[in-house]
Amino acid sequence: MSAEIQLIRKTVREFVDSAVLPQIKKMEAGEYPRDLVKKLGELGLLAPLVPAEYGGGSADTLTQVVIIEELARASPALATIAEIQGSMIAHNIYELGNKRQKEEILPKIAAGDYVAAFALSEPCCGSDAAAIETRAEKVGREWVLNGTKMWITSGLHADYYLVFARTGPREARHRAITSFLIPRSSCIEATPIEVMGMHGSGTAEVKFNNCRAGDDDVVGEVNGGWRVAMNGINLGRLNVGALGLGIAEESFIQAFKYAKKRVAFGRPISEFQIIQHYLAEMYIKAEAARSVVYTAAKMRDGGDPQFVLYAQAAKVLGSRAAVENSRLAVQIMGGFGYSKDAHVEMLYRDAKVTEIYEGTNEIILNTLFKFLDREVG
Repeated sequence: MSAEIQLIRKTVREFVDSAVLPQIKKMEAGEYPRDLVKKLGELGLLAPLVPAEYGGGSADTLTQVVIIEELARASPALATIAEIQGSMIAHNIYELGNKRQKEEILPKIAAGDYVAAFALSEPCCGSDAAAIETRAEKVGREWVLNGTKMWITSGLHADYYLVFARTGPREARHRAITSFLIPRSSCIEATPIEVMGMHGSGTAEVKFNNCRAGDDDVVGEVNGGWRVAMNGINLGRLNVGALGLGIAEESFIQAFKYAKKRVAFGRPISEFQIIQHYLAEMYIKAEAARSVVYTAAKMRDGGDPQFVLYAQAAKVLGSRAAVENSRLAVQIMGGFGYSKDAHVEMLYRDAKVTEIYEGTNEIILNTLFKFLDREVG
């Protein structure tokens, strides 16, 4: 790790200690951390891959994953909000948006002045995103959007939505999808969804009812929305791997410290071999995830065409490490680990969705096998 990245890590940890940890209970009660999003933007930590001239941090991918990793140790919900807004939206606009979007909207999203939501999944279609039913019809010189999006992080509070809609026949699948960047207005109805974990992330069902958009609201090209979606999702998968790493790492640390202090049968439970084995396995899982996550980040920074493959592997390994380590942390800590006063209780609930969003692990394994079948078979 370079001295610069170590400084970034230190900065994030100081931010977590001073600003994030004091708000965890509020977020767990459902309060959206708009002020923390703004503070991340002010520090250049919200959209690190976006150049400073557009409100970002002018950093590399390795810096990005370190930021997400450190945020996730304290609040996986905030890490999720940040990775979606910073990478899947802000960086997407920087790479594929038009001049107006980049000059007028991007700086405010990257700086945290605006909250933005990535609106792809629908009630019909999560893993099969190419089958989305939300439509955008051209009426005169305008596009009219109608449809329902589901499981949208920040959907309740977004000022802008990067929304994906069908602009051609359904049988054309991904070749007839267009992405639009549209502001919140009276045509948009957002309803909260109560979920197992990631409390405070503003998860919502979002309905678009005759929403109007112009050609200059299109991100990328008409019928080119799939490129925008995958550009965001591939980077998002790497970030989920980093997020999972953060959960796995913090679960290990909390369990290790507890095991050294907790006395049972006259000695610390860390002296029991089964606990030692649990902790050793947790360390291995976290470090294995770290290796693949950091390698994938360096591959992206180096322009390696196999980055997408490694990003998917990072997502699977990171999410598995998160789920398994947080479960073991709760088990090691027993009744306390199961209580709402234990940080690992929250991490355990938050970890599960890392195996689901940005492509379920099963879908990713399908994709990886297809690649291996071509390259190896």
